[in-house]
Amino acid sequence: MGRDLFDGSRAARRVFETADSVLGYALTSYCFERPAELLQETRYAQPAVFTMSLACLEATREAGGLPDPPAFVAGHSLGEYSALVAADAIDLEDGLRLVQERGRLMQLAAEQHPGAMAALIGLDEAAVRQICQEAGAEVCNLNAPGQVVIGGSEQAVGAALALALERGAQRGVRLKVSGAFHTSFTAPASEGMARAVAEAPLRDPHVPIVANTTAEPLTTAEALRDELVRQLVQPVQWQRSVEYLRAQGVSGVIEFGPGRVLTGLVRRIDRSLAVRNVSDLASARSQASPAPAPP
Repeated sequence: MGRDLFDGSRAARRVFETADSVLGYALTSYCFERPAELLQETRYAQPAVFTMSLACLEATREAGGLPDPPAFVAGHSLGEYSALVAADAIDLEDGLRLVQERGRLMQLAAEQHPGAMAALIGLDEAAVRQICQEAGAEVCNLNAPGQVVIGGSEQAVGAALALALERGAQRGVRLKVSGAFHTSFTAPASEGMARAVAEAPLRDPHVPIVANTTAEPLTTAEALRDELVRQLVQPVQWQRSVEYLRAQGVSGVIEFGPGRVLTGLVRRIDRSLAVRNVSDLASARSQASPAPAPP
């Protein structure tokens, strides 16, 4: 993951080399050489995705694909930390330290309170919340119309999946994660994260950051500190975040980082938005071309 960026973009290489220096181990080895299974561990996955996302962003800037500053930035869960750096609310080095601590604390919480997550497809939010109440599960992510992620104990998630299929869900997909994130199961990580965030040199962002927990813009360092702690245990309001952007007149979005999950979700939420994805060197360089018209 990211080898082409490292080899083909000096700006992206600087991001990877900074990560190796700050984290105290060779993240590049985990991304380029080691078995992919290692990146399923939260403590390694979070720094890797954060670094990869910002390497994509810097490679795009280097190629001249971002001539104007964005009107807003937003990120899904861990992506909110990439958004902090993109909005110049924190330096890359300090962002890496925060993400490393977040990954450590969330891994520890998952080991102390094992849990599971699953995506329910084809039910609305009200139906899913009712199912969670009955099964003892919790809502984790409100991703798009008809796509809600739930979490909790293995027993609760299993019961919720069964109820969902009984009540008309198209399908339920268990996620390959190490815990029930964005639920009360992650609460043990909150205290440590609050200390880390309080000590981090956050500053007011240059552009508003649309918050995971409220889908509203954050414009001060104080508001960001509160958000970074609360987002550990509250659902990610991704659908409402995209709807907010559209309501503010945003006509297009670019996803930076591995995969195309958010690109697909944005298209499901509002097909009038022009959507681009940067996940490798070729797509970073392609951003200098004219934007495609919305489908």
